[in-house]
Amino acid sequence: MTPKRQTASRKLDHLRICLEKDIERGNAGFDDIRLLHNAVPECNMDDIRLQVSFLMANLGSPLFISAMTGGHPETTEVNRTLARAAEKYGLGIGVGSQRAAIEDPSLCDTFAVVRDEAPHAFIVANLGIVQLKRHGIDWVLEAVRMIRADAIAIHLNFLQEAIQPEGDHDATGCLAALSAVCRESPVPVIVKETGSGISFATARQLASAGARAIDTGGYGGTSWAAIEAVRAAASGKPSDEKLAALGNDFSEWGISTIVSLYAVRKAGVPVIASGGIRSGIDIAKALAMGASLGGMALPLLKPASLGFELLCETIDRIHDQVRIAMFLTGSSRVSDLTRAGYLVSGDTRSYLKQIDRMEEKWK
Repeated sequence: MTPKRQTASRKLDHLRICLEKDIERGNAGFDDIRLLHNAVPECNMDDIRLQVSFLMANLGSPLFISAMTGGHPETTEVNRTLARAAEKYGLGIGVGSQRAAIEDPSLCDTFAVVRDEAPHAFIVANLGIVQLKRHGIDWVLEAVRMIRADAIAIHLNFLQEAIQPEGDHDATGCLAALSAVCRESPVPVIVKETGSGISFATARQLASAGARAIDTGGYGGTSWAAIEAVRAAASGKPSDEKLAALGNDFSEWGISTIVSLYAVRKAGVPVIASGGIRSGIDIAKALAMGASLGGMALPLLKPASLGFELLCETIDRIHDQVRIAMFLTGSSRVSDLTRAGYLVSGDTRSYLKQIDRMEEKWK
């Protein structure tokens, strides 16, 4: 199999595994966060609107459709359905890594369909930082052009690279490459993790490099180590047995989403909280803790694969949950949630205290 076909085949593998296997691991920390109930909210729930602003874009709600798929012909319909929903609700949406389509332009339509179906949506292109280091601004420009993107996400996935049979293990020079692209990119650069979270020290480095926003991509949701373990085990190659075992060994590696959010928000750039967000209540908690948006992937991927109507029902329920959480905290606008009180319990409380102590050391 040629490298180009290998990349496309991997994208289809990822989609099928996400739909068919249990690949969620750990606790994102949302169960340890409790919003304070306001028994006299002094607002009208029927008047509550979910509109938000992010990177100068006006969005219909704080729900962000996180990067999922593309790069294989069989992923086109899922992207089409997700894009239709983004257009209907005015949501931001990210596409999966566009590497496959840049390497093989015949696959561009699997991504371009998103802009075709969502001409007015805030769309985020996607490349890995490894590709950024190798190809720089040229690939960024191609990824943005392909879907007429409003921003580009540079994803960090070195745990996945470490387990992938085809993985790239050289992480040297990434910050310099990111800094160069942030200076040259025609659209805002968002840096996102893919399931292992981001620390305060790393967030500060990313912000200094010029990242306009950071997506936590925290531990507690979809585990790419688990996904790669499934791929390696299914290959039937003796050489991949070791990788399958390592994928399982590291399937619970990372910084939980809540802890990552708490740390990253201190870097002074807008934050998308993602990783294990499974409801509108989780989104409300993330917003109360300083996030600008709450990103979801797996909870939307499964209904999207079954049709537009089911996806819309899922989004409607998420929006109802956000709206009711706002009402019960006395939040007339999404921005008011930052003033809603919350309590922290369990391991997360201990972790946040340790984050505060580490931050003092890093100053």
